[in-house]
Amino acid sequence: MKHLLIFLSLSTALFAADKPNIIYILADDMGFSDVGCYGGEIETPNLDALASGGLRFTQFYNTARCCPTRAALLTGLYSHQAGIGHMMEDRKLEGYTGNLNKNCVTIAEALKPAGYKSYVVGKWHVTNVTKPKSDAEKFNWPLQRGFDRFYGTIHGAGSFFDPNTLTRDNQYISPFADPEYPADDYYYTDAISDHASRFIREHDKAKPFFLYVAYTAAHWPMHAKTQDIAKYKGRYAAGYEAVRKARYEKMLKEGVITKTNSTPWPLPSDLGETEFWEWDQRNMEVFAAMVDSMDQGIGRIVKALKESGQYDNTLICFFQDNGGCAENMGRVGKGPPRADTASLPPLGKDYLQPDMIPKQTRDGFPMRQGKGVMAGAGDTYIGYGEAWAAVSNTPFRKYKHWTHEGGISTPLIAHWPAGITRKGQLESTPGHLIDLMATAVDLSKTTYPANVKPMEGRSLAPLFTGGKIEREAIYWEHEGNRAVRMGDWKLVAEHAKPWELYNIAQDRSEQHNLSQQEPERVKQMTAMYDAYAKRANVEPWEKVIPKEQPKAGKKGKKKAEQ
Repeated sequence: MKHLLIFLSLSTALFAADKPNIIYILADDMGFSDVGCYGGEIETPNLDALASGGLRFTQFYNTARCCPTRAALLTGLYSHQAGIGHMMEDRKLEGYTGNLNKNCVTIAEALKPAGYKSYVVGKWHVTNVTKPKSDAEKFNWPLQRGFDRFYGTIHGAGSFFDPNTLTRDNQYISPFADPEYPADDYYYTDAISDHASRFIREHDKAKPFFLYVAYTAAHWPMHAKTQDIAKYKGRYAAGYEAVRKARYEKMLKEGVITKTNSTPWPLPSDLGETEFWEWDQRNMEVFAAMVDSMDQGIGRIVKALKESGQYDNTLICFFQDNGGCAENMGRVGKGPPRADTASLPPLGKDYLQPDMIPKQTRDGFPMRQGKGVMAGAGDTYIGYGEAWAAVSNTPFRKYKHWTHEGGISTPLIAHWPAGITRKGQLESTPGHLIDLMATAVDLSKTTYPANVKPMEGRSLAPLFTGGKIEREAIYWEHEGNRAVRMGDWKLVAEHAKPWELYNIAQDRSEQHNLSQQEPERVKQMTAMYDAYAKRANVEPWEKVIPKEQPKAGKKGKKKAEQ
């Protein structure tokens, strides 16, 4: 009996060692150039270290928006196929239900037959059930979609100091009445990192694991810890264009772009703040502090892997859900100064925060928005605005929401000591986050179920050792903005506007529209897009939202919808 137990134990250990652990880390509302090793001045030493020991992708893509990205990432399908072609409202259309549908499986569900335990921390945002009346209504919560443990938020945005829909496993909790994670100075980014590290340390190493870490940094509101903000004091005093230029030069030096295809997109002369410059400078300081804090947390996750002996056989991938965010959250009108004393009754420790924008802090200070309200503290709720979003997206065109390069380009850092032989190299093969399901299925040696829609992505694993991947094209649609990438060519259009055609190898900043010179190519790629839209449940935007749409304000800002 003793020998049998030893045999079973060794067999289980070999079973786990044969399959890598997989960690997918998703950041929120960051641009292509924000991370240090992609050109940014923000201090991200832990991500930079992963890049130097792994692989950096220079042409990887997301879906231009938060929850469609999450749906595509989790399922390996285009977001409309998974039921989340837009946001969380149920539009009574197959591709726009605001919930993951039954025609898909999550990575956690796909990996379970291969013996994986799965954990998720952070932002879920793939269900519209945020006020369930029963457990049955939680059918698209993490534990009901294959994950074994969950700590995070069901909703898509909220205070970093008092997040709404904060959940442990299947129950809402208050961050101030949580015996498992007591924290008088609660900060959501830290809580995400600490719980990810905890799940790694507590994991039974006899089995492989999949860990999905979905940070809300650096999505609005601009909230950060005092010591992290102080690190960036004055860092942005030179102004938007100077910071953008410095990033561009660093990107060229890093090799993530080239001069031959990435001349920075010209910025409008009136973009940014003049009267409220000190205020907007502060907004970027806080944004940088949020990214810095996330990187610190990633360092703790790596430390947990090393200390638990799981580092070498763990694939870590870091990427972002969309480009920099030009939304106008909290930036209208002049805001009030902070009062010297609280004017509202304090909230109890067990109070469950119900609002995306809290009405007050726990100690009774009302929420403040508007120009002049210095971001950072829990009684503020501000976005960093279009000018800084343009800096984040250096050198590309457009922002979150759009399918031009600024909206859909993301870093992808892949690190796996036991499996990636190309240490510190760059990879220019175009890829999409739908490929991450295919990669996980490939590496886990699982069998993808036959009773759901087949995966749309391609495994990235061949690229880890110098191989190639083949695909016909990559597709996008969001709010009527649409695109096709086929080889070096990209067909792209804004909602209700004509197609534009770019040779990405020569013009990744999308400044020279070749649609008139290449009518046959436009015709071919348009037909490809139409075929994709038909099979992927993409509907005309006017059918999805039949009412008159909010018009873009000055400089193309859109109404925030989260």
